[in-house]
Parts: sequence; structure tokens; C-alpha cells
Amino acid sequence: MWQALRNEYHPLGFELVTVGLDALGAEGCRAFIEAAQPQHPALIDQHHLLAELFGITNIPQSVWIDEQGMIVRPAETAPAPPGPPRARAIQPDTALPQRFMEIMGEAMKIPNQADAYHAALRDWVQHGKASRFALAPAAVIERSRPRNESIARGHAHFELATELERRGDHAAATRHFREAHRLVPDSWTFRRQAWSLEPGMAGPLARFWQGPDPNDPASWPYDGDWLTDIRQSGPEHYNDPFVP
Repeated sequence: MWQALRNEYHPLGFELVTVGLDALGAEGCRAFIEAAQPQHPALIDQHHLLAELFGITNIPQSVWIDEQGMIVRPAETAPAPPGPPRARAIQPDTALPQRFMEIMGEAMKIPNQADAYHAALRDWVQHGKASRFALAPAAVIERSRPRNESIARGHAHFELATELERRGDHAAATRHFREAHRLVPDSWTFRRQAWSLEPGMAGPLARFWQGPDPNDPASWPYDGDWLTDIRQSGPEHYNDPFVP
């Protein structure tokens, strides 16, 4: 769907750049990129520098940048382009793990503002700086996520954790991931990255539905997992609402 949107807007001067945030680099993103076969730049951010520089806390999020390299909308939820209506309920399927069905049930409750977001995007592509959705610099700064000392330390712990993971020191990486989660509690990208690196979690599908082993709770080194955390915070709080 993103590729179709890019092809539609590209003649108007629009370019889409997608970035995969994954400590495993190409190994973690290859399957998704190859499946999408993008015609636009598809980058990989192994140390989540995009999250640090632009305030990305969840996926999918976007940043709008104009032809002069100026940010006109800071990081915000960017739902996929509207498609066929989503099913209202998940029907039981004995071929799928129960946990996967529960996660999909919670995911279906997450509010989707794709129509409003993509109407705004289309307006900006067509009208540029004259679009009411292109924010003035002061408004961009006001909406950007502030970084205090605690958040800065959290990003430092996360960067150290990803480098330790890359070097094969999983135990040390886990300690720093935990500290990053504590210091930046609103970052789902930090949490998902750490969860996906646990033994038995490898693979595109496993990243989304696996979690703590109910038969061995002590084997899970983190305080939460996707299903537990989404139920605790509420699906309605998973993404920030789109604000024109």
C-alpha cells in the first residue's frame, strides 16, 4: 500500500523513505524489504538513530520534510493508506497459537485514523507550504518530544545495548535494554527491539506473537511483553492520536 501511495505522489515531487529500526540490521529487515520490493529508498537503522534524532517512539511513525530539508511535521503516527474495511472480529482458528489470536484481538482495538492522516498528506503534497497541515517552525518545535536528562540517558543505554548485542554479549545487552525501558517508558520501539532478541523469538512472525514462556516465567528477563503491556495501557493509548 505504501508503494502504491509513493507511485501516485512521486510525479508531484514526493519521495517516500522507509527506515527499518532493527539491531540485527539487514538480517532483521531483509524479509520485509524483499517482500515489499520497494521502488523508493528503504534504509536500515541498526542503532535506532532515527528514533534518537527525530523522537520516534513507535511504528509506524513519520516525519514530513520539505524540499528545503525543513521538518514541517515532527514524528507522529502514520497509519498505512486506507484499504478494505478491517474485520470487526477475529474468528477462532485452531491452526494459529492462542496467544497470536489474543494479540490480533487487541491490535484490532487500536484506533485507526488513516483517512484523516492521508487526507492531510495528500493536501501537503498538492499545496506544499500553503497547506494548512504544514506547520510553522515554532509549532514543529512545540510538538516535538522534549528530551530531558533521563530520556537522553535512556537512549545512551539503548545504543550501548544494541552494540553489545551486535558483539554477541546478550546478557550485558539485556541489562542496558532494561535500563533504557525504565528511563524511556513510552518507547514501544525500545521494548519491541529487546523482546525480539530473546532466544526463540527470531523470525518475522515470531517477533509479533511470541512472548514469555508460560511454562518457564523465569526465562523472560523483561517486566512486560506486547500482550501484557497493551492490555495494561489500553489499545486506545498505543498510538498518539492524529492532530491536524
